[in-house]
Amino acid sequence: MKMSRRAARMERHHRRGKGGAVIQLVSLMDIFTILVFFLLVNSSSVQTVPSTKTLKLPASTAERTPKETVAILVNNADILVQGRKVADTGDALRLESDVIPDLLTELNYLSRRNRQTAADTGAAGNITIMGDKEIPYLLLKKIMITCTKANFTDIALAVMHKQPKVE
Repeated sequence: MKMSRRAARMERHHRRGKGGAVIQLVSLMDIFTILVFFLLVNSSSVQTVPSTKTLKLPASTAERTPKETVAILVNNADILVQGRKVADTGDALRLESDVIPDLLTELNYLSRRNRQTAADTGAAGNITIMGDKEIPYLLLKKIMITCTKANFTDIALAVMHKQPKVE
């Protein structure tokens, strides 16, 4: 007996299903390759800089990216080293000497603790000051003198990057 067109179509459909599903791996490999290249390119250019809402960095057109170093955050109220408060800015400004004792103690501690690590990475004596653009120059000067007394002689000032004017 001859099968109807519908029965023949259903039989062909059922025969196709027994072979199993085939996954096209070529297109998946292309997608994963593009994803890997994207992640490799973008992961190397990320700079992590400690941030705080009370800090407004001055703008600059500097081209060099900062190294990872010990970070001092200075705002209108506090002086923080690696995120830990060590002194008040008002007290530091009222000091007669150019050295801030609490900051010097903390920097000496970090210098001793990180001496071996710094020697391995070549970052011995590197420090970054992230100062609010409204802090007095006298305070910045005292912080820099204190850093040099603690043997942090390579001092960098963190700024926000602004685009240079095109003429």
